[in-house]
Amino acid sequence: MKDHDSGKLIAIVEDDPDVARIIEQVLRDFSLRTIWYRSAGDLLRRLRTLSPDLCIIDLGLPDMDGIEAMQRVRAQSSCGILILTGRAHVSDRVMGLELGADDYVLKPFEPRELVARVRSILRRRENTAAPGTRQVAEFSGWRFNLGNNTLSAPNGEEHALSTAEAELLKVFVQNPNRILQREKLMGTRDLAPTDRAIDVRISRLRRKLEPDPQSQALIKTVYGAGYLFLATVNWPEEGNSGGV
Repeated sequence: MKDHDSGKLIAIVEDDPDVARIIEQVLRDFSLRTIWYRSAGDLLRRLRTLSPDLCIIDLGLPDMDGIEAMQRVRAQSSCGILILTGRAHVSDRVMGLELGADDYVLKPFEPRELVARVRSILRRRENTAAPGTRQVAEFSGWRFNLGNNTLSAPNGEEHALSTAEAELLKVFVQNPNRILQREKLMGTRDLAPTDRAIDVRISRLRRKLEPDPQSQALIKTVYGAGYLFLATVNWPEEGNSGGV
């Protein structure tokens, strides 16, 4: 059976050619296409015509801080983003997640873990935009298109969501007014007890959806249980209202 991820394009931004070579080899072993750039500038100049499915970005780049590079990629593309970093500080990883990364891998890394993280992001992107499912959800004046990860505010302003944000919102709109455990919201990603990734993603969504992120008007924290999406969800394409 042909691998479902076969042929997907992965852009690698890494200034160390030895590390880049390892990444390219292991991804190609899984039939993924790769293209390597030594600097963030090289990627950004080609991003609009390149259309990668995912970018792997080293935080320690020679021409630009990796966090800034990631932000600029996110502003131009809805591709998945995986941070590759040797920085030991948790704050660097949390900041990356807050600013739109889908996941991170620490150096030195186990190649099989890198592949697993890459394939997990690709699978989540595919599931978020899967054809044949209800594509547009409306709630509290907002309009969320599950097909292209766009979120339209009540005033008509459009926001492009990262893959992780879109995946999270998709779970919420499909399960409104239900307490959802953190493990369900994280999907296929392995979740350690100390992993703050889901909390970071919740915070990012709140900043987009809530006039006051502290109000928890739409996304309520249920301490010791999980999170609750407080909205009536309508699916206008099918004429349905309410959640799944």
